[in-house]
This record gives sequence, structure tokens and C-alpha cells, in this order.
Amino acid sequence: MMIFLQTFSAILPVFIFLISLIVLDSYKLVKFSTILLTLLLGCIAAFLGLFINNTLIGILNTSRIFYARYPAPLLEEFLKAIFILILIRQGKMGFLVDAAINGFAVGAGFAMVENLYYLQALDHQQLLLWIIRGFGTAIMHGGTTAIFAILSINYFSRYPKKKFLVFLPGFFSAVLIHSFFNHFILSPVVMTIGQLLIFPFLIVAVYSHSESTLQEWLEAGMDVDVWLLDYINTGRMYQTKVGEYLHSLKNKFSGEIVADMVCYVRLCLELALRAKGILLMKEQGFHLPEDPEIQEKLQELEYLEKSIGKTGKLALSPILHTGIQEFWQLGLIGKK
Repeated sequence: MMIFLQTFSAILPVFIFLISLIVLDSYKLVKFSTILLTLLLGCIAAFLGLFINNTLIGILNTSRIFYARYPAPLLEEFLKAIFILILIRQGKMGFLVDAAINGFAVGAGFAMVENLYYLQALDHQQLLLWIIRGFGTAIMHGGTTAIFAILSINYFSRYPKKKFLVFLPGFFSAVLIHSFFNHFILSPVVMTIGQLLIFPFLIVAVYSHSESTLQEWLEAGMDVDVWLLDYINTGRMYQTKVGEYLHSLKNKFSGEIVADMVCYVRLCLELALRAKGILLMKEQGFHLPEDPEIQEKLQELEYLEKSIGKTGKLALSPILHTGIQEFWQLGLIGKK
């Protein structure tokens, strides 16, 4: 009975906080399958971390206390960060809200495995200890990875050309918080209570700002997309500044490539409107039926991307504003 209660108390905090984050997401940006994937990735990161940590402690011939305070936070936050970077690369994250959910889910999976490992390794009998450790570890690992994901999305969307540097602020913030937690300057009870007071306020602030930004992006972006798509479909595109810009590209690209560029712009607008429509319907609790032509459109988009090449896409960037949100919305409608 005691081992059941200890195991339950080590796992329960992970799901309490994760479910809370999901409930707060009014736009339902993160699919349930993605949440399960991120939890699994966090578990994998934990297993890798345990193996590497035990190996390095023997190689470095250092005390476990020193290792837990300095090398361990660097390694563990790095392992968790790798999976967040994969999600960003796959277009699974585009806003602060889904960054917080995915980040916390990776950290939660990590904390769950770590708690279960120490439960077996240390064999403590005090239930209160494992309740405190469960909550404290879950909040710490989930919180640091969520902070890394939030800061990474924020800086990556603002400075997309600085591919590596934009991830450093989030990474070192996560490492510093993790290291502070492992110094045990305060008692476990005080640390856990402090996290319970600070982390929810941080998440609420992030959610509030993110949903405000998302609403602005939806409203402003949809108006522009509808307007421009209407001009393209009715043959009036060259009456606009966008049309004039595309016409000027004939001096640098062949007529066939420019024609593909126009098709590419039209298709991007159609897919963008589809993605924004899905979000607006989700906010109201509805689901749009699947578009049977969506895969064909995505295949056509891929063909056009190859046709116009990287230079052509770069030339179209002033029109399409191909940032992280635009890449993310392709993942929303089904691009793998």
C-alpha cells in the first residue's frame, strides 16, 4: 500500500499541472497526440540523463552534490531542450501558449521518470517526502523547460536569422533555475511552496499575453489574407502594391517562375485562411470538417517551393511574412 501511495504521489503532480495548462488553452492549440508525444520525449530525455549522469559521475570522480548543482542542470536542460527544438523545427509550436504546454509536458515526462527512479533507489518510507518531492520536481523540470520554450519562441519569432543565439537566453535561464533548485538553499517545503506561488502567476501572465497576441494575429492576418486572395482570384492583383512588386520580379526571374510565385502566394493565402478558421472554430468549441483537398494543396505547395527555389521564397518574404507562426499553421492543417 505504501509503495502505491508513494508512486501515486510521485506521478500525480505531473498530470495536475499539465491538465491545468491544457484547460487554460482556449484555442486548443496543442493536439492530444502531441501532448502524449512530448511526455514520451521527456521520459526518453530522463532515461538518457540518468544513464549519462551515472556515467559522468564515475568518470569525473566528483561528489554527487557538486555534480547535481552544476554539471547535471547543464546536461538535463540540454537533453530537454533538444526535444523542444525538434518540435519548433517541425512546426509544432508557434505561440507562447503551446510553447508553455509542450515545454511543461517534456519537463513533466522527465520529472515523472526521475521521481520513480529515486523512489526505487532511495527507498524512503515517508509519504509526505514524496508528495513534496513530486510537486517540487514536477514544477521545477516542467517550469524550466516551459521557460526555455517560451523564451525560444519569443526570440526566434523576433530574430529568425539568428538561428543559434536566440535559444541561449532560454537555455541559460533554465540551467540557472535548475541549479538554484539543486543547491537546496531553502528547505524542500519552502522551495515547493515558492514554486507553487510563482509558477502559476508566470503561466497566467504568459497565457494572457499570448492569447492577446494570437487574437490580434488572427484578426489582422485574416483581413489581409482575404483582401489579397480576393484580388488574386478576380485578376486584380496587379492593381495592388503586392501585384506591382510581383511584376517587378520579372526582371530577375523567368516568366514561368513568376507565374509559380503567384500560384504559391495564392495557395499560401488559402492555407493560412484555413488554419485561422480552424483556430476560430476551436475557440467556439466547434471543429471544421476535414478538407478532402488539403493533402493535394500541400503537395502542390511543396512542388511550388521546389520550383521557385530558396531565392524565390526569399523574394516573396516581404509579401508572405514567413515567420514561425506561418510555418506553425502549416503543421496545424496537416503538413508533416
